Amino acid sequence: MLPEPIAYCFYRYRGLCLHTWIVTTFTIIVAAAPLQASAAPNASACGYLAGLIDKGPPSGPLFLPSYPTVESGPLHGAAYLYDNAVAAIALVGCGEQDKAYRIGSALLWAIDNDRTWHDGRLRNAYAAGVVANGPVKLPGWWDNAQNKWLEDRYQVGSDNGNMAWAMLALLSLDDVNAGSRFRDGAARLGAWVAQWADTRGTGGFTGGTFGHEPTPEVRAWKSTEHNTDLAAAFGLLAIRTGDSRWRDKATAAEYFVNTMWNPACACFAAGTAEDGVTHNPILALDAQVWPLIALHGAVEKFASAITTAEQRMSVDEGFSYGEDRDGVWTEGTCQMALLMKLLGRTGRANSLIAVIESQRSPDGGFYATTVRELPTGFVLDTDPTKPRLYFRLSHLGAASWAALAERGFNPFTVTKGLP
Repeated sequence: MLPEPIAYCFYRYRGLCLHTWIVTTFTIIVAAAPLQASAAPNASACGYLAGLIDKGPPSGPLFLPSYPTVESGPLHGAAYLYDNAVAAIALVGCGEQDKAYRIGSALLWAIDNDRTWHDGRLRNAYAAGVVANGPVKLPGWWDNAQNKWLEDRYQVGSDNGNMAWAMLALLSLDDVNAGSRFRDGAARLGAWVAQWADTRGTGGFTGGTFGHEPTPEVRAWKSTEHNTDLAAAFGLLAIRTGDSRWRDKATAAEYFVNTMWNPACACFAAGTAEDGVTHNPILALDAQVWPLIALHGAVEKFASAITTAEQRMSVDEGFSYGEDRDGVWTEGTCQMALLMKLLGRTGRANSLIAVIESQRSPDGGFYATTVRELPTGFVLDTDPTKPRLYFRLSHLGAASWAALAERGFNPFTVTKGLP
C-alpha cells in the first residue's frame, strides 16, 4: 500500500514521505548490486520466510525487517506494516502458522503499546526485532549533519490500506485454538478505520494519516487499492464476527472500487485526488489485479483488466508497476501469477513464477525489481519534482507475494480460492 525509499515505499500512497537525500543514498547503494540473479541454490519462498523467523530470537512477538540486507540509513531495521502483514498471511498459507503467530502477536502488542496513540491504530512501520516490555519501538536513524535522531513522516503515520492488511493478517490467524484475540484485534483496527468513511463522490474511505503526533496530516484522497483491501478485510471480519456493521463498511468500500472502473480503457483508476471526486488516471498494476482476487464476482465482471495489464504493463515476460515498462516489478508479477493460478491457468502462472525465481537475491530472498530504479508514475509527497521509485533490493514484500503465488494462497480470502 508506499514511499518507502525502496521497493514499495514509493507507491500505493504507502511511502510518500522519504526525503530526497534518502533516495540519493539508496541509489548509491543499489548501483553496486548485480543485475543478474544469484546462481546459488535456493529454498522455496516459503522456506525463505520461515528462515527469516528462525534467524531471529527463538521466541516472542516479532517484526521482520522489510529490507534485510540494508545495513545503514532509514531503511535499516525498518519493519513496514504492510510487508509484515503479507508475510504473516503467506506463512499461514505455507503451513507455518506458529511462525505467523509471532508476527500477529507483534501486531497485537503494537495496538496496545504505542508511545502516543491508544485508539486502535497501528503505524506504517516499526523497528524490526522482538517486541516486548513497554512501548513498541519505531524506526529511525541518527543524522550526523543535524546531530539528532530522525523519524520518517510516512513511517510514523497510519495508512488505511496498511490497517486493512493488518486486519487480514490477524484474521488469517483467527482460530479456536487462539481464542478471539486476533479477531478482536482486527475489530479494533476496523473501528479506527471506520472514522475515515467519506461522503464525497462515490464514498469509500480516505487515505488515513501522515506525519507525527500529536496532529498528523489527514489524507483526503482515496485509493482504489486501499478500498479493495478494506472491502476484503471488513467482509472477512463480518463473516468471523457475524456483525452486520462490518458488512456495511465492506459494501461501501467495494462500491467505491466499482466506480473506479473505466470501461473506455478497461482499467481501474488509481483512486481520486484530494477532492475525493476527480479520478487519478495513473495505471497501476495492483489496482487492476487486486479487485479481481478480492471482490466477489469481480474476476468475471472486470476480466478485461487482465488484457489491459498484459497489453500495457507486461515487460520481459513479467509485469512492470505501470505503463513505463522500464523493468519487472517482482511483487506485481507475483500478484499476477497468483491470479493466474486461482483461475486455473497453470501454464501462465508457472511461466510467471519462473520470472520471479530469476530475481532471487544472494540472501535467498527476492529483488523488488530487475532494474536499479523502477518508476511508478507517482511523485514524492514531500517533493513533487521527484519520482517515486522501486529499487533493486531484497524485499520482504516481494518474498511474501512469491510465497503466496507459490502456494496459490489468496491473502484476501485466506484460502486457496477466489471470493
